[in-house]
Amino acid sequence: MKKLKLLTLSLFLPFIFAGCGDNETEKDYQLELDAVMKNIHSNLQRDLNTDVPSLSVYIVSPRGTYFSTVKGTNGSVVTPNTYFRFASNTKNFTSTAILKMMQDGWLNLDDKITANIPGTTVSYTPDVADWNFPHKNEITIRQILQHNAGIYDLTNDASQYNIGGETYAEHMLTTNPDFQFSASDYAKVLKDHNLTYGPPNTVYHYSNTGYTILSEIVARIYSQKTNSIKTYGDFMFDQIVGPGSKKPLGIKFPELASDKQLPSPYVKGLIKFSSHDEVTDQKNASAHIGEGNGVGTMVMLSDYIRTLMKGQNVLYASSAELMRTSKGPATTSGYALGCSDFTGIGYGHNGATEGYLSLMAYDPKSDVSVVVLFPFWDVRSDEKFIRCLNTLNTTAIEAKRTLGY
Repeated sequence: MKKLKLLTLSLFLPFIFAGCGDNETEKDYQLELDAVMKNIHSNLQRDLNTDVPSLSVYIVSPRGTYFSTVKGTNGSVVTPNTYFRFASNTKNFTSTAILKMMQDGWLNLDDKITANIPGTTVSYTPDVADWNFPHKNEITIRQILQHNAGIYDLTNDASQYNIGGETYAEHMLTTNPDFQFSASDYAKVLKDHNLTYGPPNTVYHYSNTGYTILSEIVARIYSQKTNSIKTYGDFMFDQIVGPGSKKPLGIKFPELASDKQLPSPYVKGLIKFSSHDEVTDQKNASAHIGEGNGVGTMVMLSDYIRTLMKGQNVLYASSAELMRTSKGPATTSGYALGCSDFTGIGYGHNGATEGYLSLMAYDPKSDVSVVVLFPFWDVRSDEKFIRCLNTLNTTAIEAKRTLGY
């Protein structure tokens, strides 16, 4: 499958709504939200001239917790506990991992990635020839988090290096769908082809590959601190989302090429091409470790982003504030440390991976968190795909507005 280039981006129980006043008020909010969602979905189907499988929103606010979903003719039922691939929302989790390590004294944000891990004689990144990609000696951990490190994006960008018009990652997945990707694999390609956007802090450029390098740093630090071989996924499970973490969530970060099956219940992603439709639930997530391999539910993402931004999860409130505000000198957007500032919505991230679009955000001013799930890409034209992307923000804004925020 020729993939589109991206630049940015349990049993369901009835909800008990609290904080909305009387039952009639609660009922009105739900009815209004359902009507808004049906209208957005209807307009989208009209503009795209095709059936849209589903569109869902989950919102937690002082006025209560609400979920609304619309199913198209060919769609399947989605609940707040339906699993999906949340793609680049993973970057915010990776930022949390890095900031947690900072809090614990395991790393310094402004260390060069060639420096030694504090208290060890082992460097943050492998000190081998295949890791000598451009400007490596100048790059800091903070700059990678900000997308200010100049690290070329091997999964999205075919402008400097491509194979038959495909990015490196696309080509490898096309020729060998079960190829086991690694940060070392990407680093070698960067080195071999001298790929870079320039020295750090001279240009803001979204880079999935930068975050995969961060996943290697997390793994190396955790291995040193536990005196055993650990992966990025091990740290995320043990310290960030697993049963032993401060806020257990059940979120997963698959790292093996063979680990393609989503937990049940899950929703299948769908891509609409000009010639055919393609279902995309089976995926080699090893191509996106640390930058897009997360799997979870709307409830899990909402619980995560709310507690994180309020300083009630593994990060101190001061660390969450740093995540929201530490922008690089080259940054031209609202992006800080693995965190976007979405106007009118809140702080968080969005995600796009084959057949899935999603957004999670929390607004500290209104104490409202919102998660949007849209398991559909229409790639028959750039305009249609942009319309799909814009649906995330539109849905989040309209859902908040319906509740009076």
